[in-house]
Parts: sequence; C-alpha cells; structure tokens
Amino acid sequence: MGYVLAVFMVVFAMALCALCAVTVASTVRGAGMGSRSVGAVRGAREVDAAEEELRLRYARGEIDREEFLQRKIDLER
Repeated sequence: MGYVLAVFMVVFAMALCALCAVTVASTVRGAGMGSRSVGAVRGAREVDAAEEELRLRYARGEIDREEFLQRKIDLER
C-alpha cells in the first residue's frame, strides 16, 4: 500500500510541474505576441479613424482632392 501512495505522489508532482511549465510557456509566448498584435491593432484603428475623418472632411467639401490625396498618403506612412 505504501508503494501505491508513493507512486501516486510522484506522478501527481510530475503532472503539477508539467502544468506549471505549460502555463508559464504559454503566458510568455502570449505576452510577447500580444504586445505586438495589440500595438498593431491599436495603430490600425487609429489610422482607420483618421482615414475615416479624412474621408468625411472630403465628402463635406472641407478639403479639396489634392489635399485629400496628400493627407491619405501621409497617413499610410
């Protein structure tokens, strides 16, 4: 009976260590990717909002075609 309990404790400890290792690895990998993708998404949203505002100003006649095209090029940089 003592051997069964000892084997169970060893298997349980190994499983717990494996779970911790997987959790740490996925957190580190996710944190690295997440910061880049969040920044990229945030930057894309800001450009989209700026382009939308630019389109609205052009549609309302506040800016002419040349200014619209130049500002659009500037936003794409």
